[in-house]
Amino acid sequence: MSKTVPTTQPVVNIKRAAYAMATADGQSAEITMYGDIYEQQPTDWWGDPVEGQFITLTEFLEDLGQIAACKDITIRMNSYGGDAGVSNTIHNRLRELARGGAKLTCVVDGVAMSGGSLIMCACDTVKVNPSSLIMIHKCWGFFWGGYNADELREAAGQYDAWDKAQVAIYKRKTGLTETVLSHMMSDTTYMTGREAVEKGFADELIEDAEPLDVAASADGRRLFVRGRTIHLTAGMFAPDNIPTVDPEASAPAETHTSPPAKTGRKGGSTPMASTVEELRAEYPELTAQLEAEARAAATPAPSAAAEGDGGADPAQVERQRIQDIDALASLYDAESIREAKYGDHPCTAQELAYRMAQKAAQTGKSYMTALEADTGASGAQQVGAANNEGAPAGELTPEQRMAKGRADAKALNKKEDK
Repeated sequence: MSKTVPTTQPVVNIKRAAYAMATADGQSAEITMYGDIYEQQPTDWWGDPVEGQFITLTEFLEDLGQIAACKDITIRMNSYGGDAGVSNTIHNRLRELARGGAKLTCVVDGVAMSGGSLIMCACDTVKVNPSSLIMIHKCWGFFWGGYNADELREAAGQYDAWDKAQVAIYKRKTGLTETVLSHMMSDTTYMTGREAVEKGFADELIEDAEPLDVAASADGRRLFVRGRTIHLTAGMFAPDNIPTVDPEASAPAETHTSPPAKTGRKGGSTPMASTVEELRAEYPELTAQLEAEARAAATPAPSAAAEGDGGADPAQVERQRIQDIDALASLYDAESIREAKYGDHPCTAQELAYRMAQKAAQTGKSYMTALEADTGASGAQQVGAANNEGAPAGELTPEQRMAKGRADAKALNKKEDK
């Protein structure tokens, strides 16, 4: 009689400096990614290894192969990004596992920035803490030496291609349009956990998660996350909604209240319309045009209107809001469009149209006020009408010329009526 020997699933327990992979039963596995993403170990000018936690491509993919047969893989993420090509490669390998039947879940324990957000988006389920940070941006690089215009244009074309590849990754995950994603990347957009869910980058907000200590330096050039300092790239600044700390403080424990938001109205300015009725009374044609454009932009897509269940998906509502505002991009300046979508006071397309109408009304009133002031200063109102005193013989006064013109017009009308 033969015996059936029970098969045992391989046990994997890999621990690297920046990540770990483990499975106890060969069916479910966990990957902890707490590091920056590079093709190989970074070195300094002298060729010595740079200190830090780095996830390198070859090593990571070799270890990933040991858990590739698992059907349930959870990635715990805390990465500030790194090499775009490496991040893209890891994303694609994870998507290959998903197509093979693996269920991929990402839990953002800290941050998922830049290349980290690309890897995060490989997972069909992304869970975020309320204070997690997600950041997306356009790719960039360093240039050394001298280059001509053709060489720089070639480099820009390559960067455009990398950006398109990233847009494709974000679009699959979020469902946002390429235009919206491109604007978000161009603005170097930071999102909290809740904002990431609203925009479709994440699927679930962990409401009872432990708070994550996140703060920024007063100059906006550094982030403090879980006791670690992140020096942002030149030209990049922390978003205004992150509390700031004194750069000289030993730890980001004391946060300061953000300064009052700028209102855009200066003291002593001419009052502007405060209601739609007032605006309509003062500028009826402009108001009618803006209301028509807002109604056209706010018309729901057929798929959304067809649902009719009254329980709109918040993420879908947010995507529709962004698309409605993008429909007005040709009418208003880029800064107003960006502020309406991602600023301190985001709004709907209808609210944006009303804001811009108020701005136009303010501009019109300012112009009329300046015109009246210029007229008063010129003294033109004190100049009397000309008379016929001293006029050459036979020349008509202005009043006489006006009367003659009326008479000629009446005569011409009578002639045409015959």
